[in-house]
Amino acid sequence: MKKILMLGTGGTIASEITPEGLSPELTPAQLLRFVPGVSEIAEVDCLSLFNIDSTNITPRHWSAIAHALRENYARYDGFVISHGTDTMAYTAAALSYLVQGAKKPIILTGAQKPINYDSTDSKMNLTDAFVCACSDKLHGVCIVFSGRVILGTRARKTCSKSYTAFSSINYPDLGILHDHRLLTYIEPEWRPEPLFHEGLDRRVGLMKMIPGADVEQLEFLLQRKDALILECFGVGGLPSYEDDRLFDAVRRHTAAGRFLVMTTQVQNEGSDLSVYQVGHRLKGEPRVLEAYDMTTEAALAKMMWILDRTREAEEVGRLFYTPVAHDILTPVRGNGQ
Repeated sequence: MKKILMLGTGGTIASEITPEGLSPELTPAQLLRFVPGVSEIAEVDCLSLFNIDSTNITPRHWSAIAHALRENYARYDGFVISHGTDTMAYTAAALSYLVQGAKKPIILTGAQKPINYDSTDSKMNLTDAFVCACSDKLHGVCIVFSGRVILGTRARKTCSKSYTAFSSINYPDLGILHDHRLLTYIEPEWRPEPLFHEGLDRRVGLMKMIPGADVEQLEFLLQRKDALILECFGVGGLPSYEDDRLFDAVRRHTAAGRFLVMTTQVQNEGSDLSVYQVGHRLKGEPRVLEAYDMTTEAALAKMMWILDRTREAEEVGRLFYTPVAHDILTPVRGNGQ
């Protein structure tokens, strides 16, 4: 029987009703009491890292999870992380960079309803997570939710209430579960020994373009961040609005050492700055990168990981376009190199 470490972080799955609304209260050991069948799947130890609503997750918590995985990696065959759904995709992406190439499964799961509700999805998701944590065909960071196994760099929460909360963006599901039986479609790559990293540059921001976006917001963020992820329309581009002030701001701040990552707010199929003039004029601009088919969550986490390692423009570009856990599929060397 395999030995699995369960890391608790809070979230809806561990919540109970309070006068102020649902609040994480249950420890990992208490969660396991609701799924006694897990004892027939694996030998489980528990470690409660923190017990918070995932809305309150920060990069500091990602580093703490990565540290716990590093400290316990040699002693266990796999890991289950119970986590709130709202920021689970961000955490999965961040852990994919902080723990790279793990042969052992690192499974995040949670629920849309607390585990002590009669109509909860918690028990199914938690049991499925342990099935996957014991698998010899799954490696590295994955989300297991509603019978689906999703690569950590490709996950996004796409339903706010439904049990089918997560989707795999621009990449197939790794597998499915039915009656706690796992069928794997894709076996992730792994290294003999994982690469651990705990540092993250928290000065990475995100801005979503809207029609008539003003340059002051862009200026504000570029002044205060080392890198900015810009969610554009369609396949990507920067509006001119007849005055080019947005382009001027980008050129001025990238010349001062900031990085800009162009992506799209459209969920599927990714960006392509070469299609329209509004995007093409950014191609070749120093320190302007393109996310292509990456998710916003992955692009944000990857820049945090990269900028903690280097600020040299060519190396930042090389690392950004080097695939990690299939986070980017487009076989190109992009801008900013």
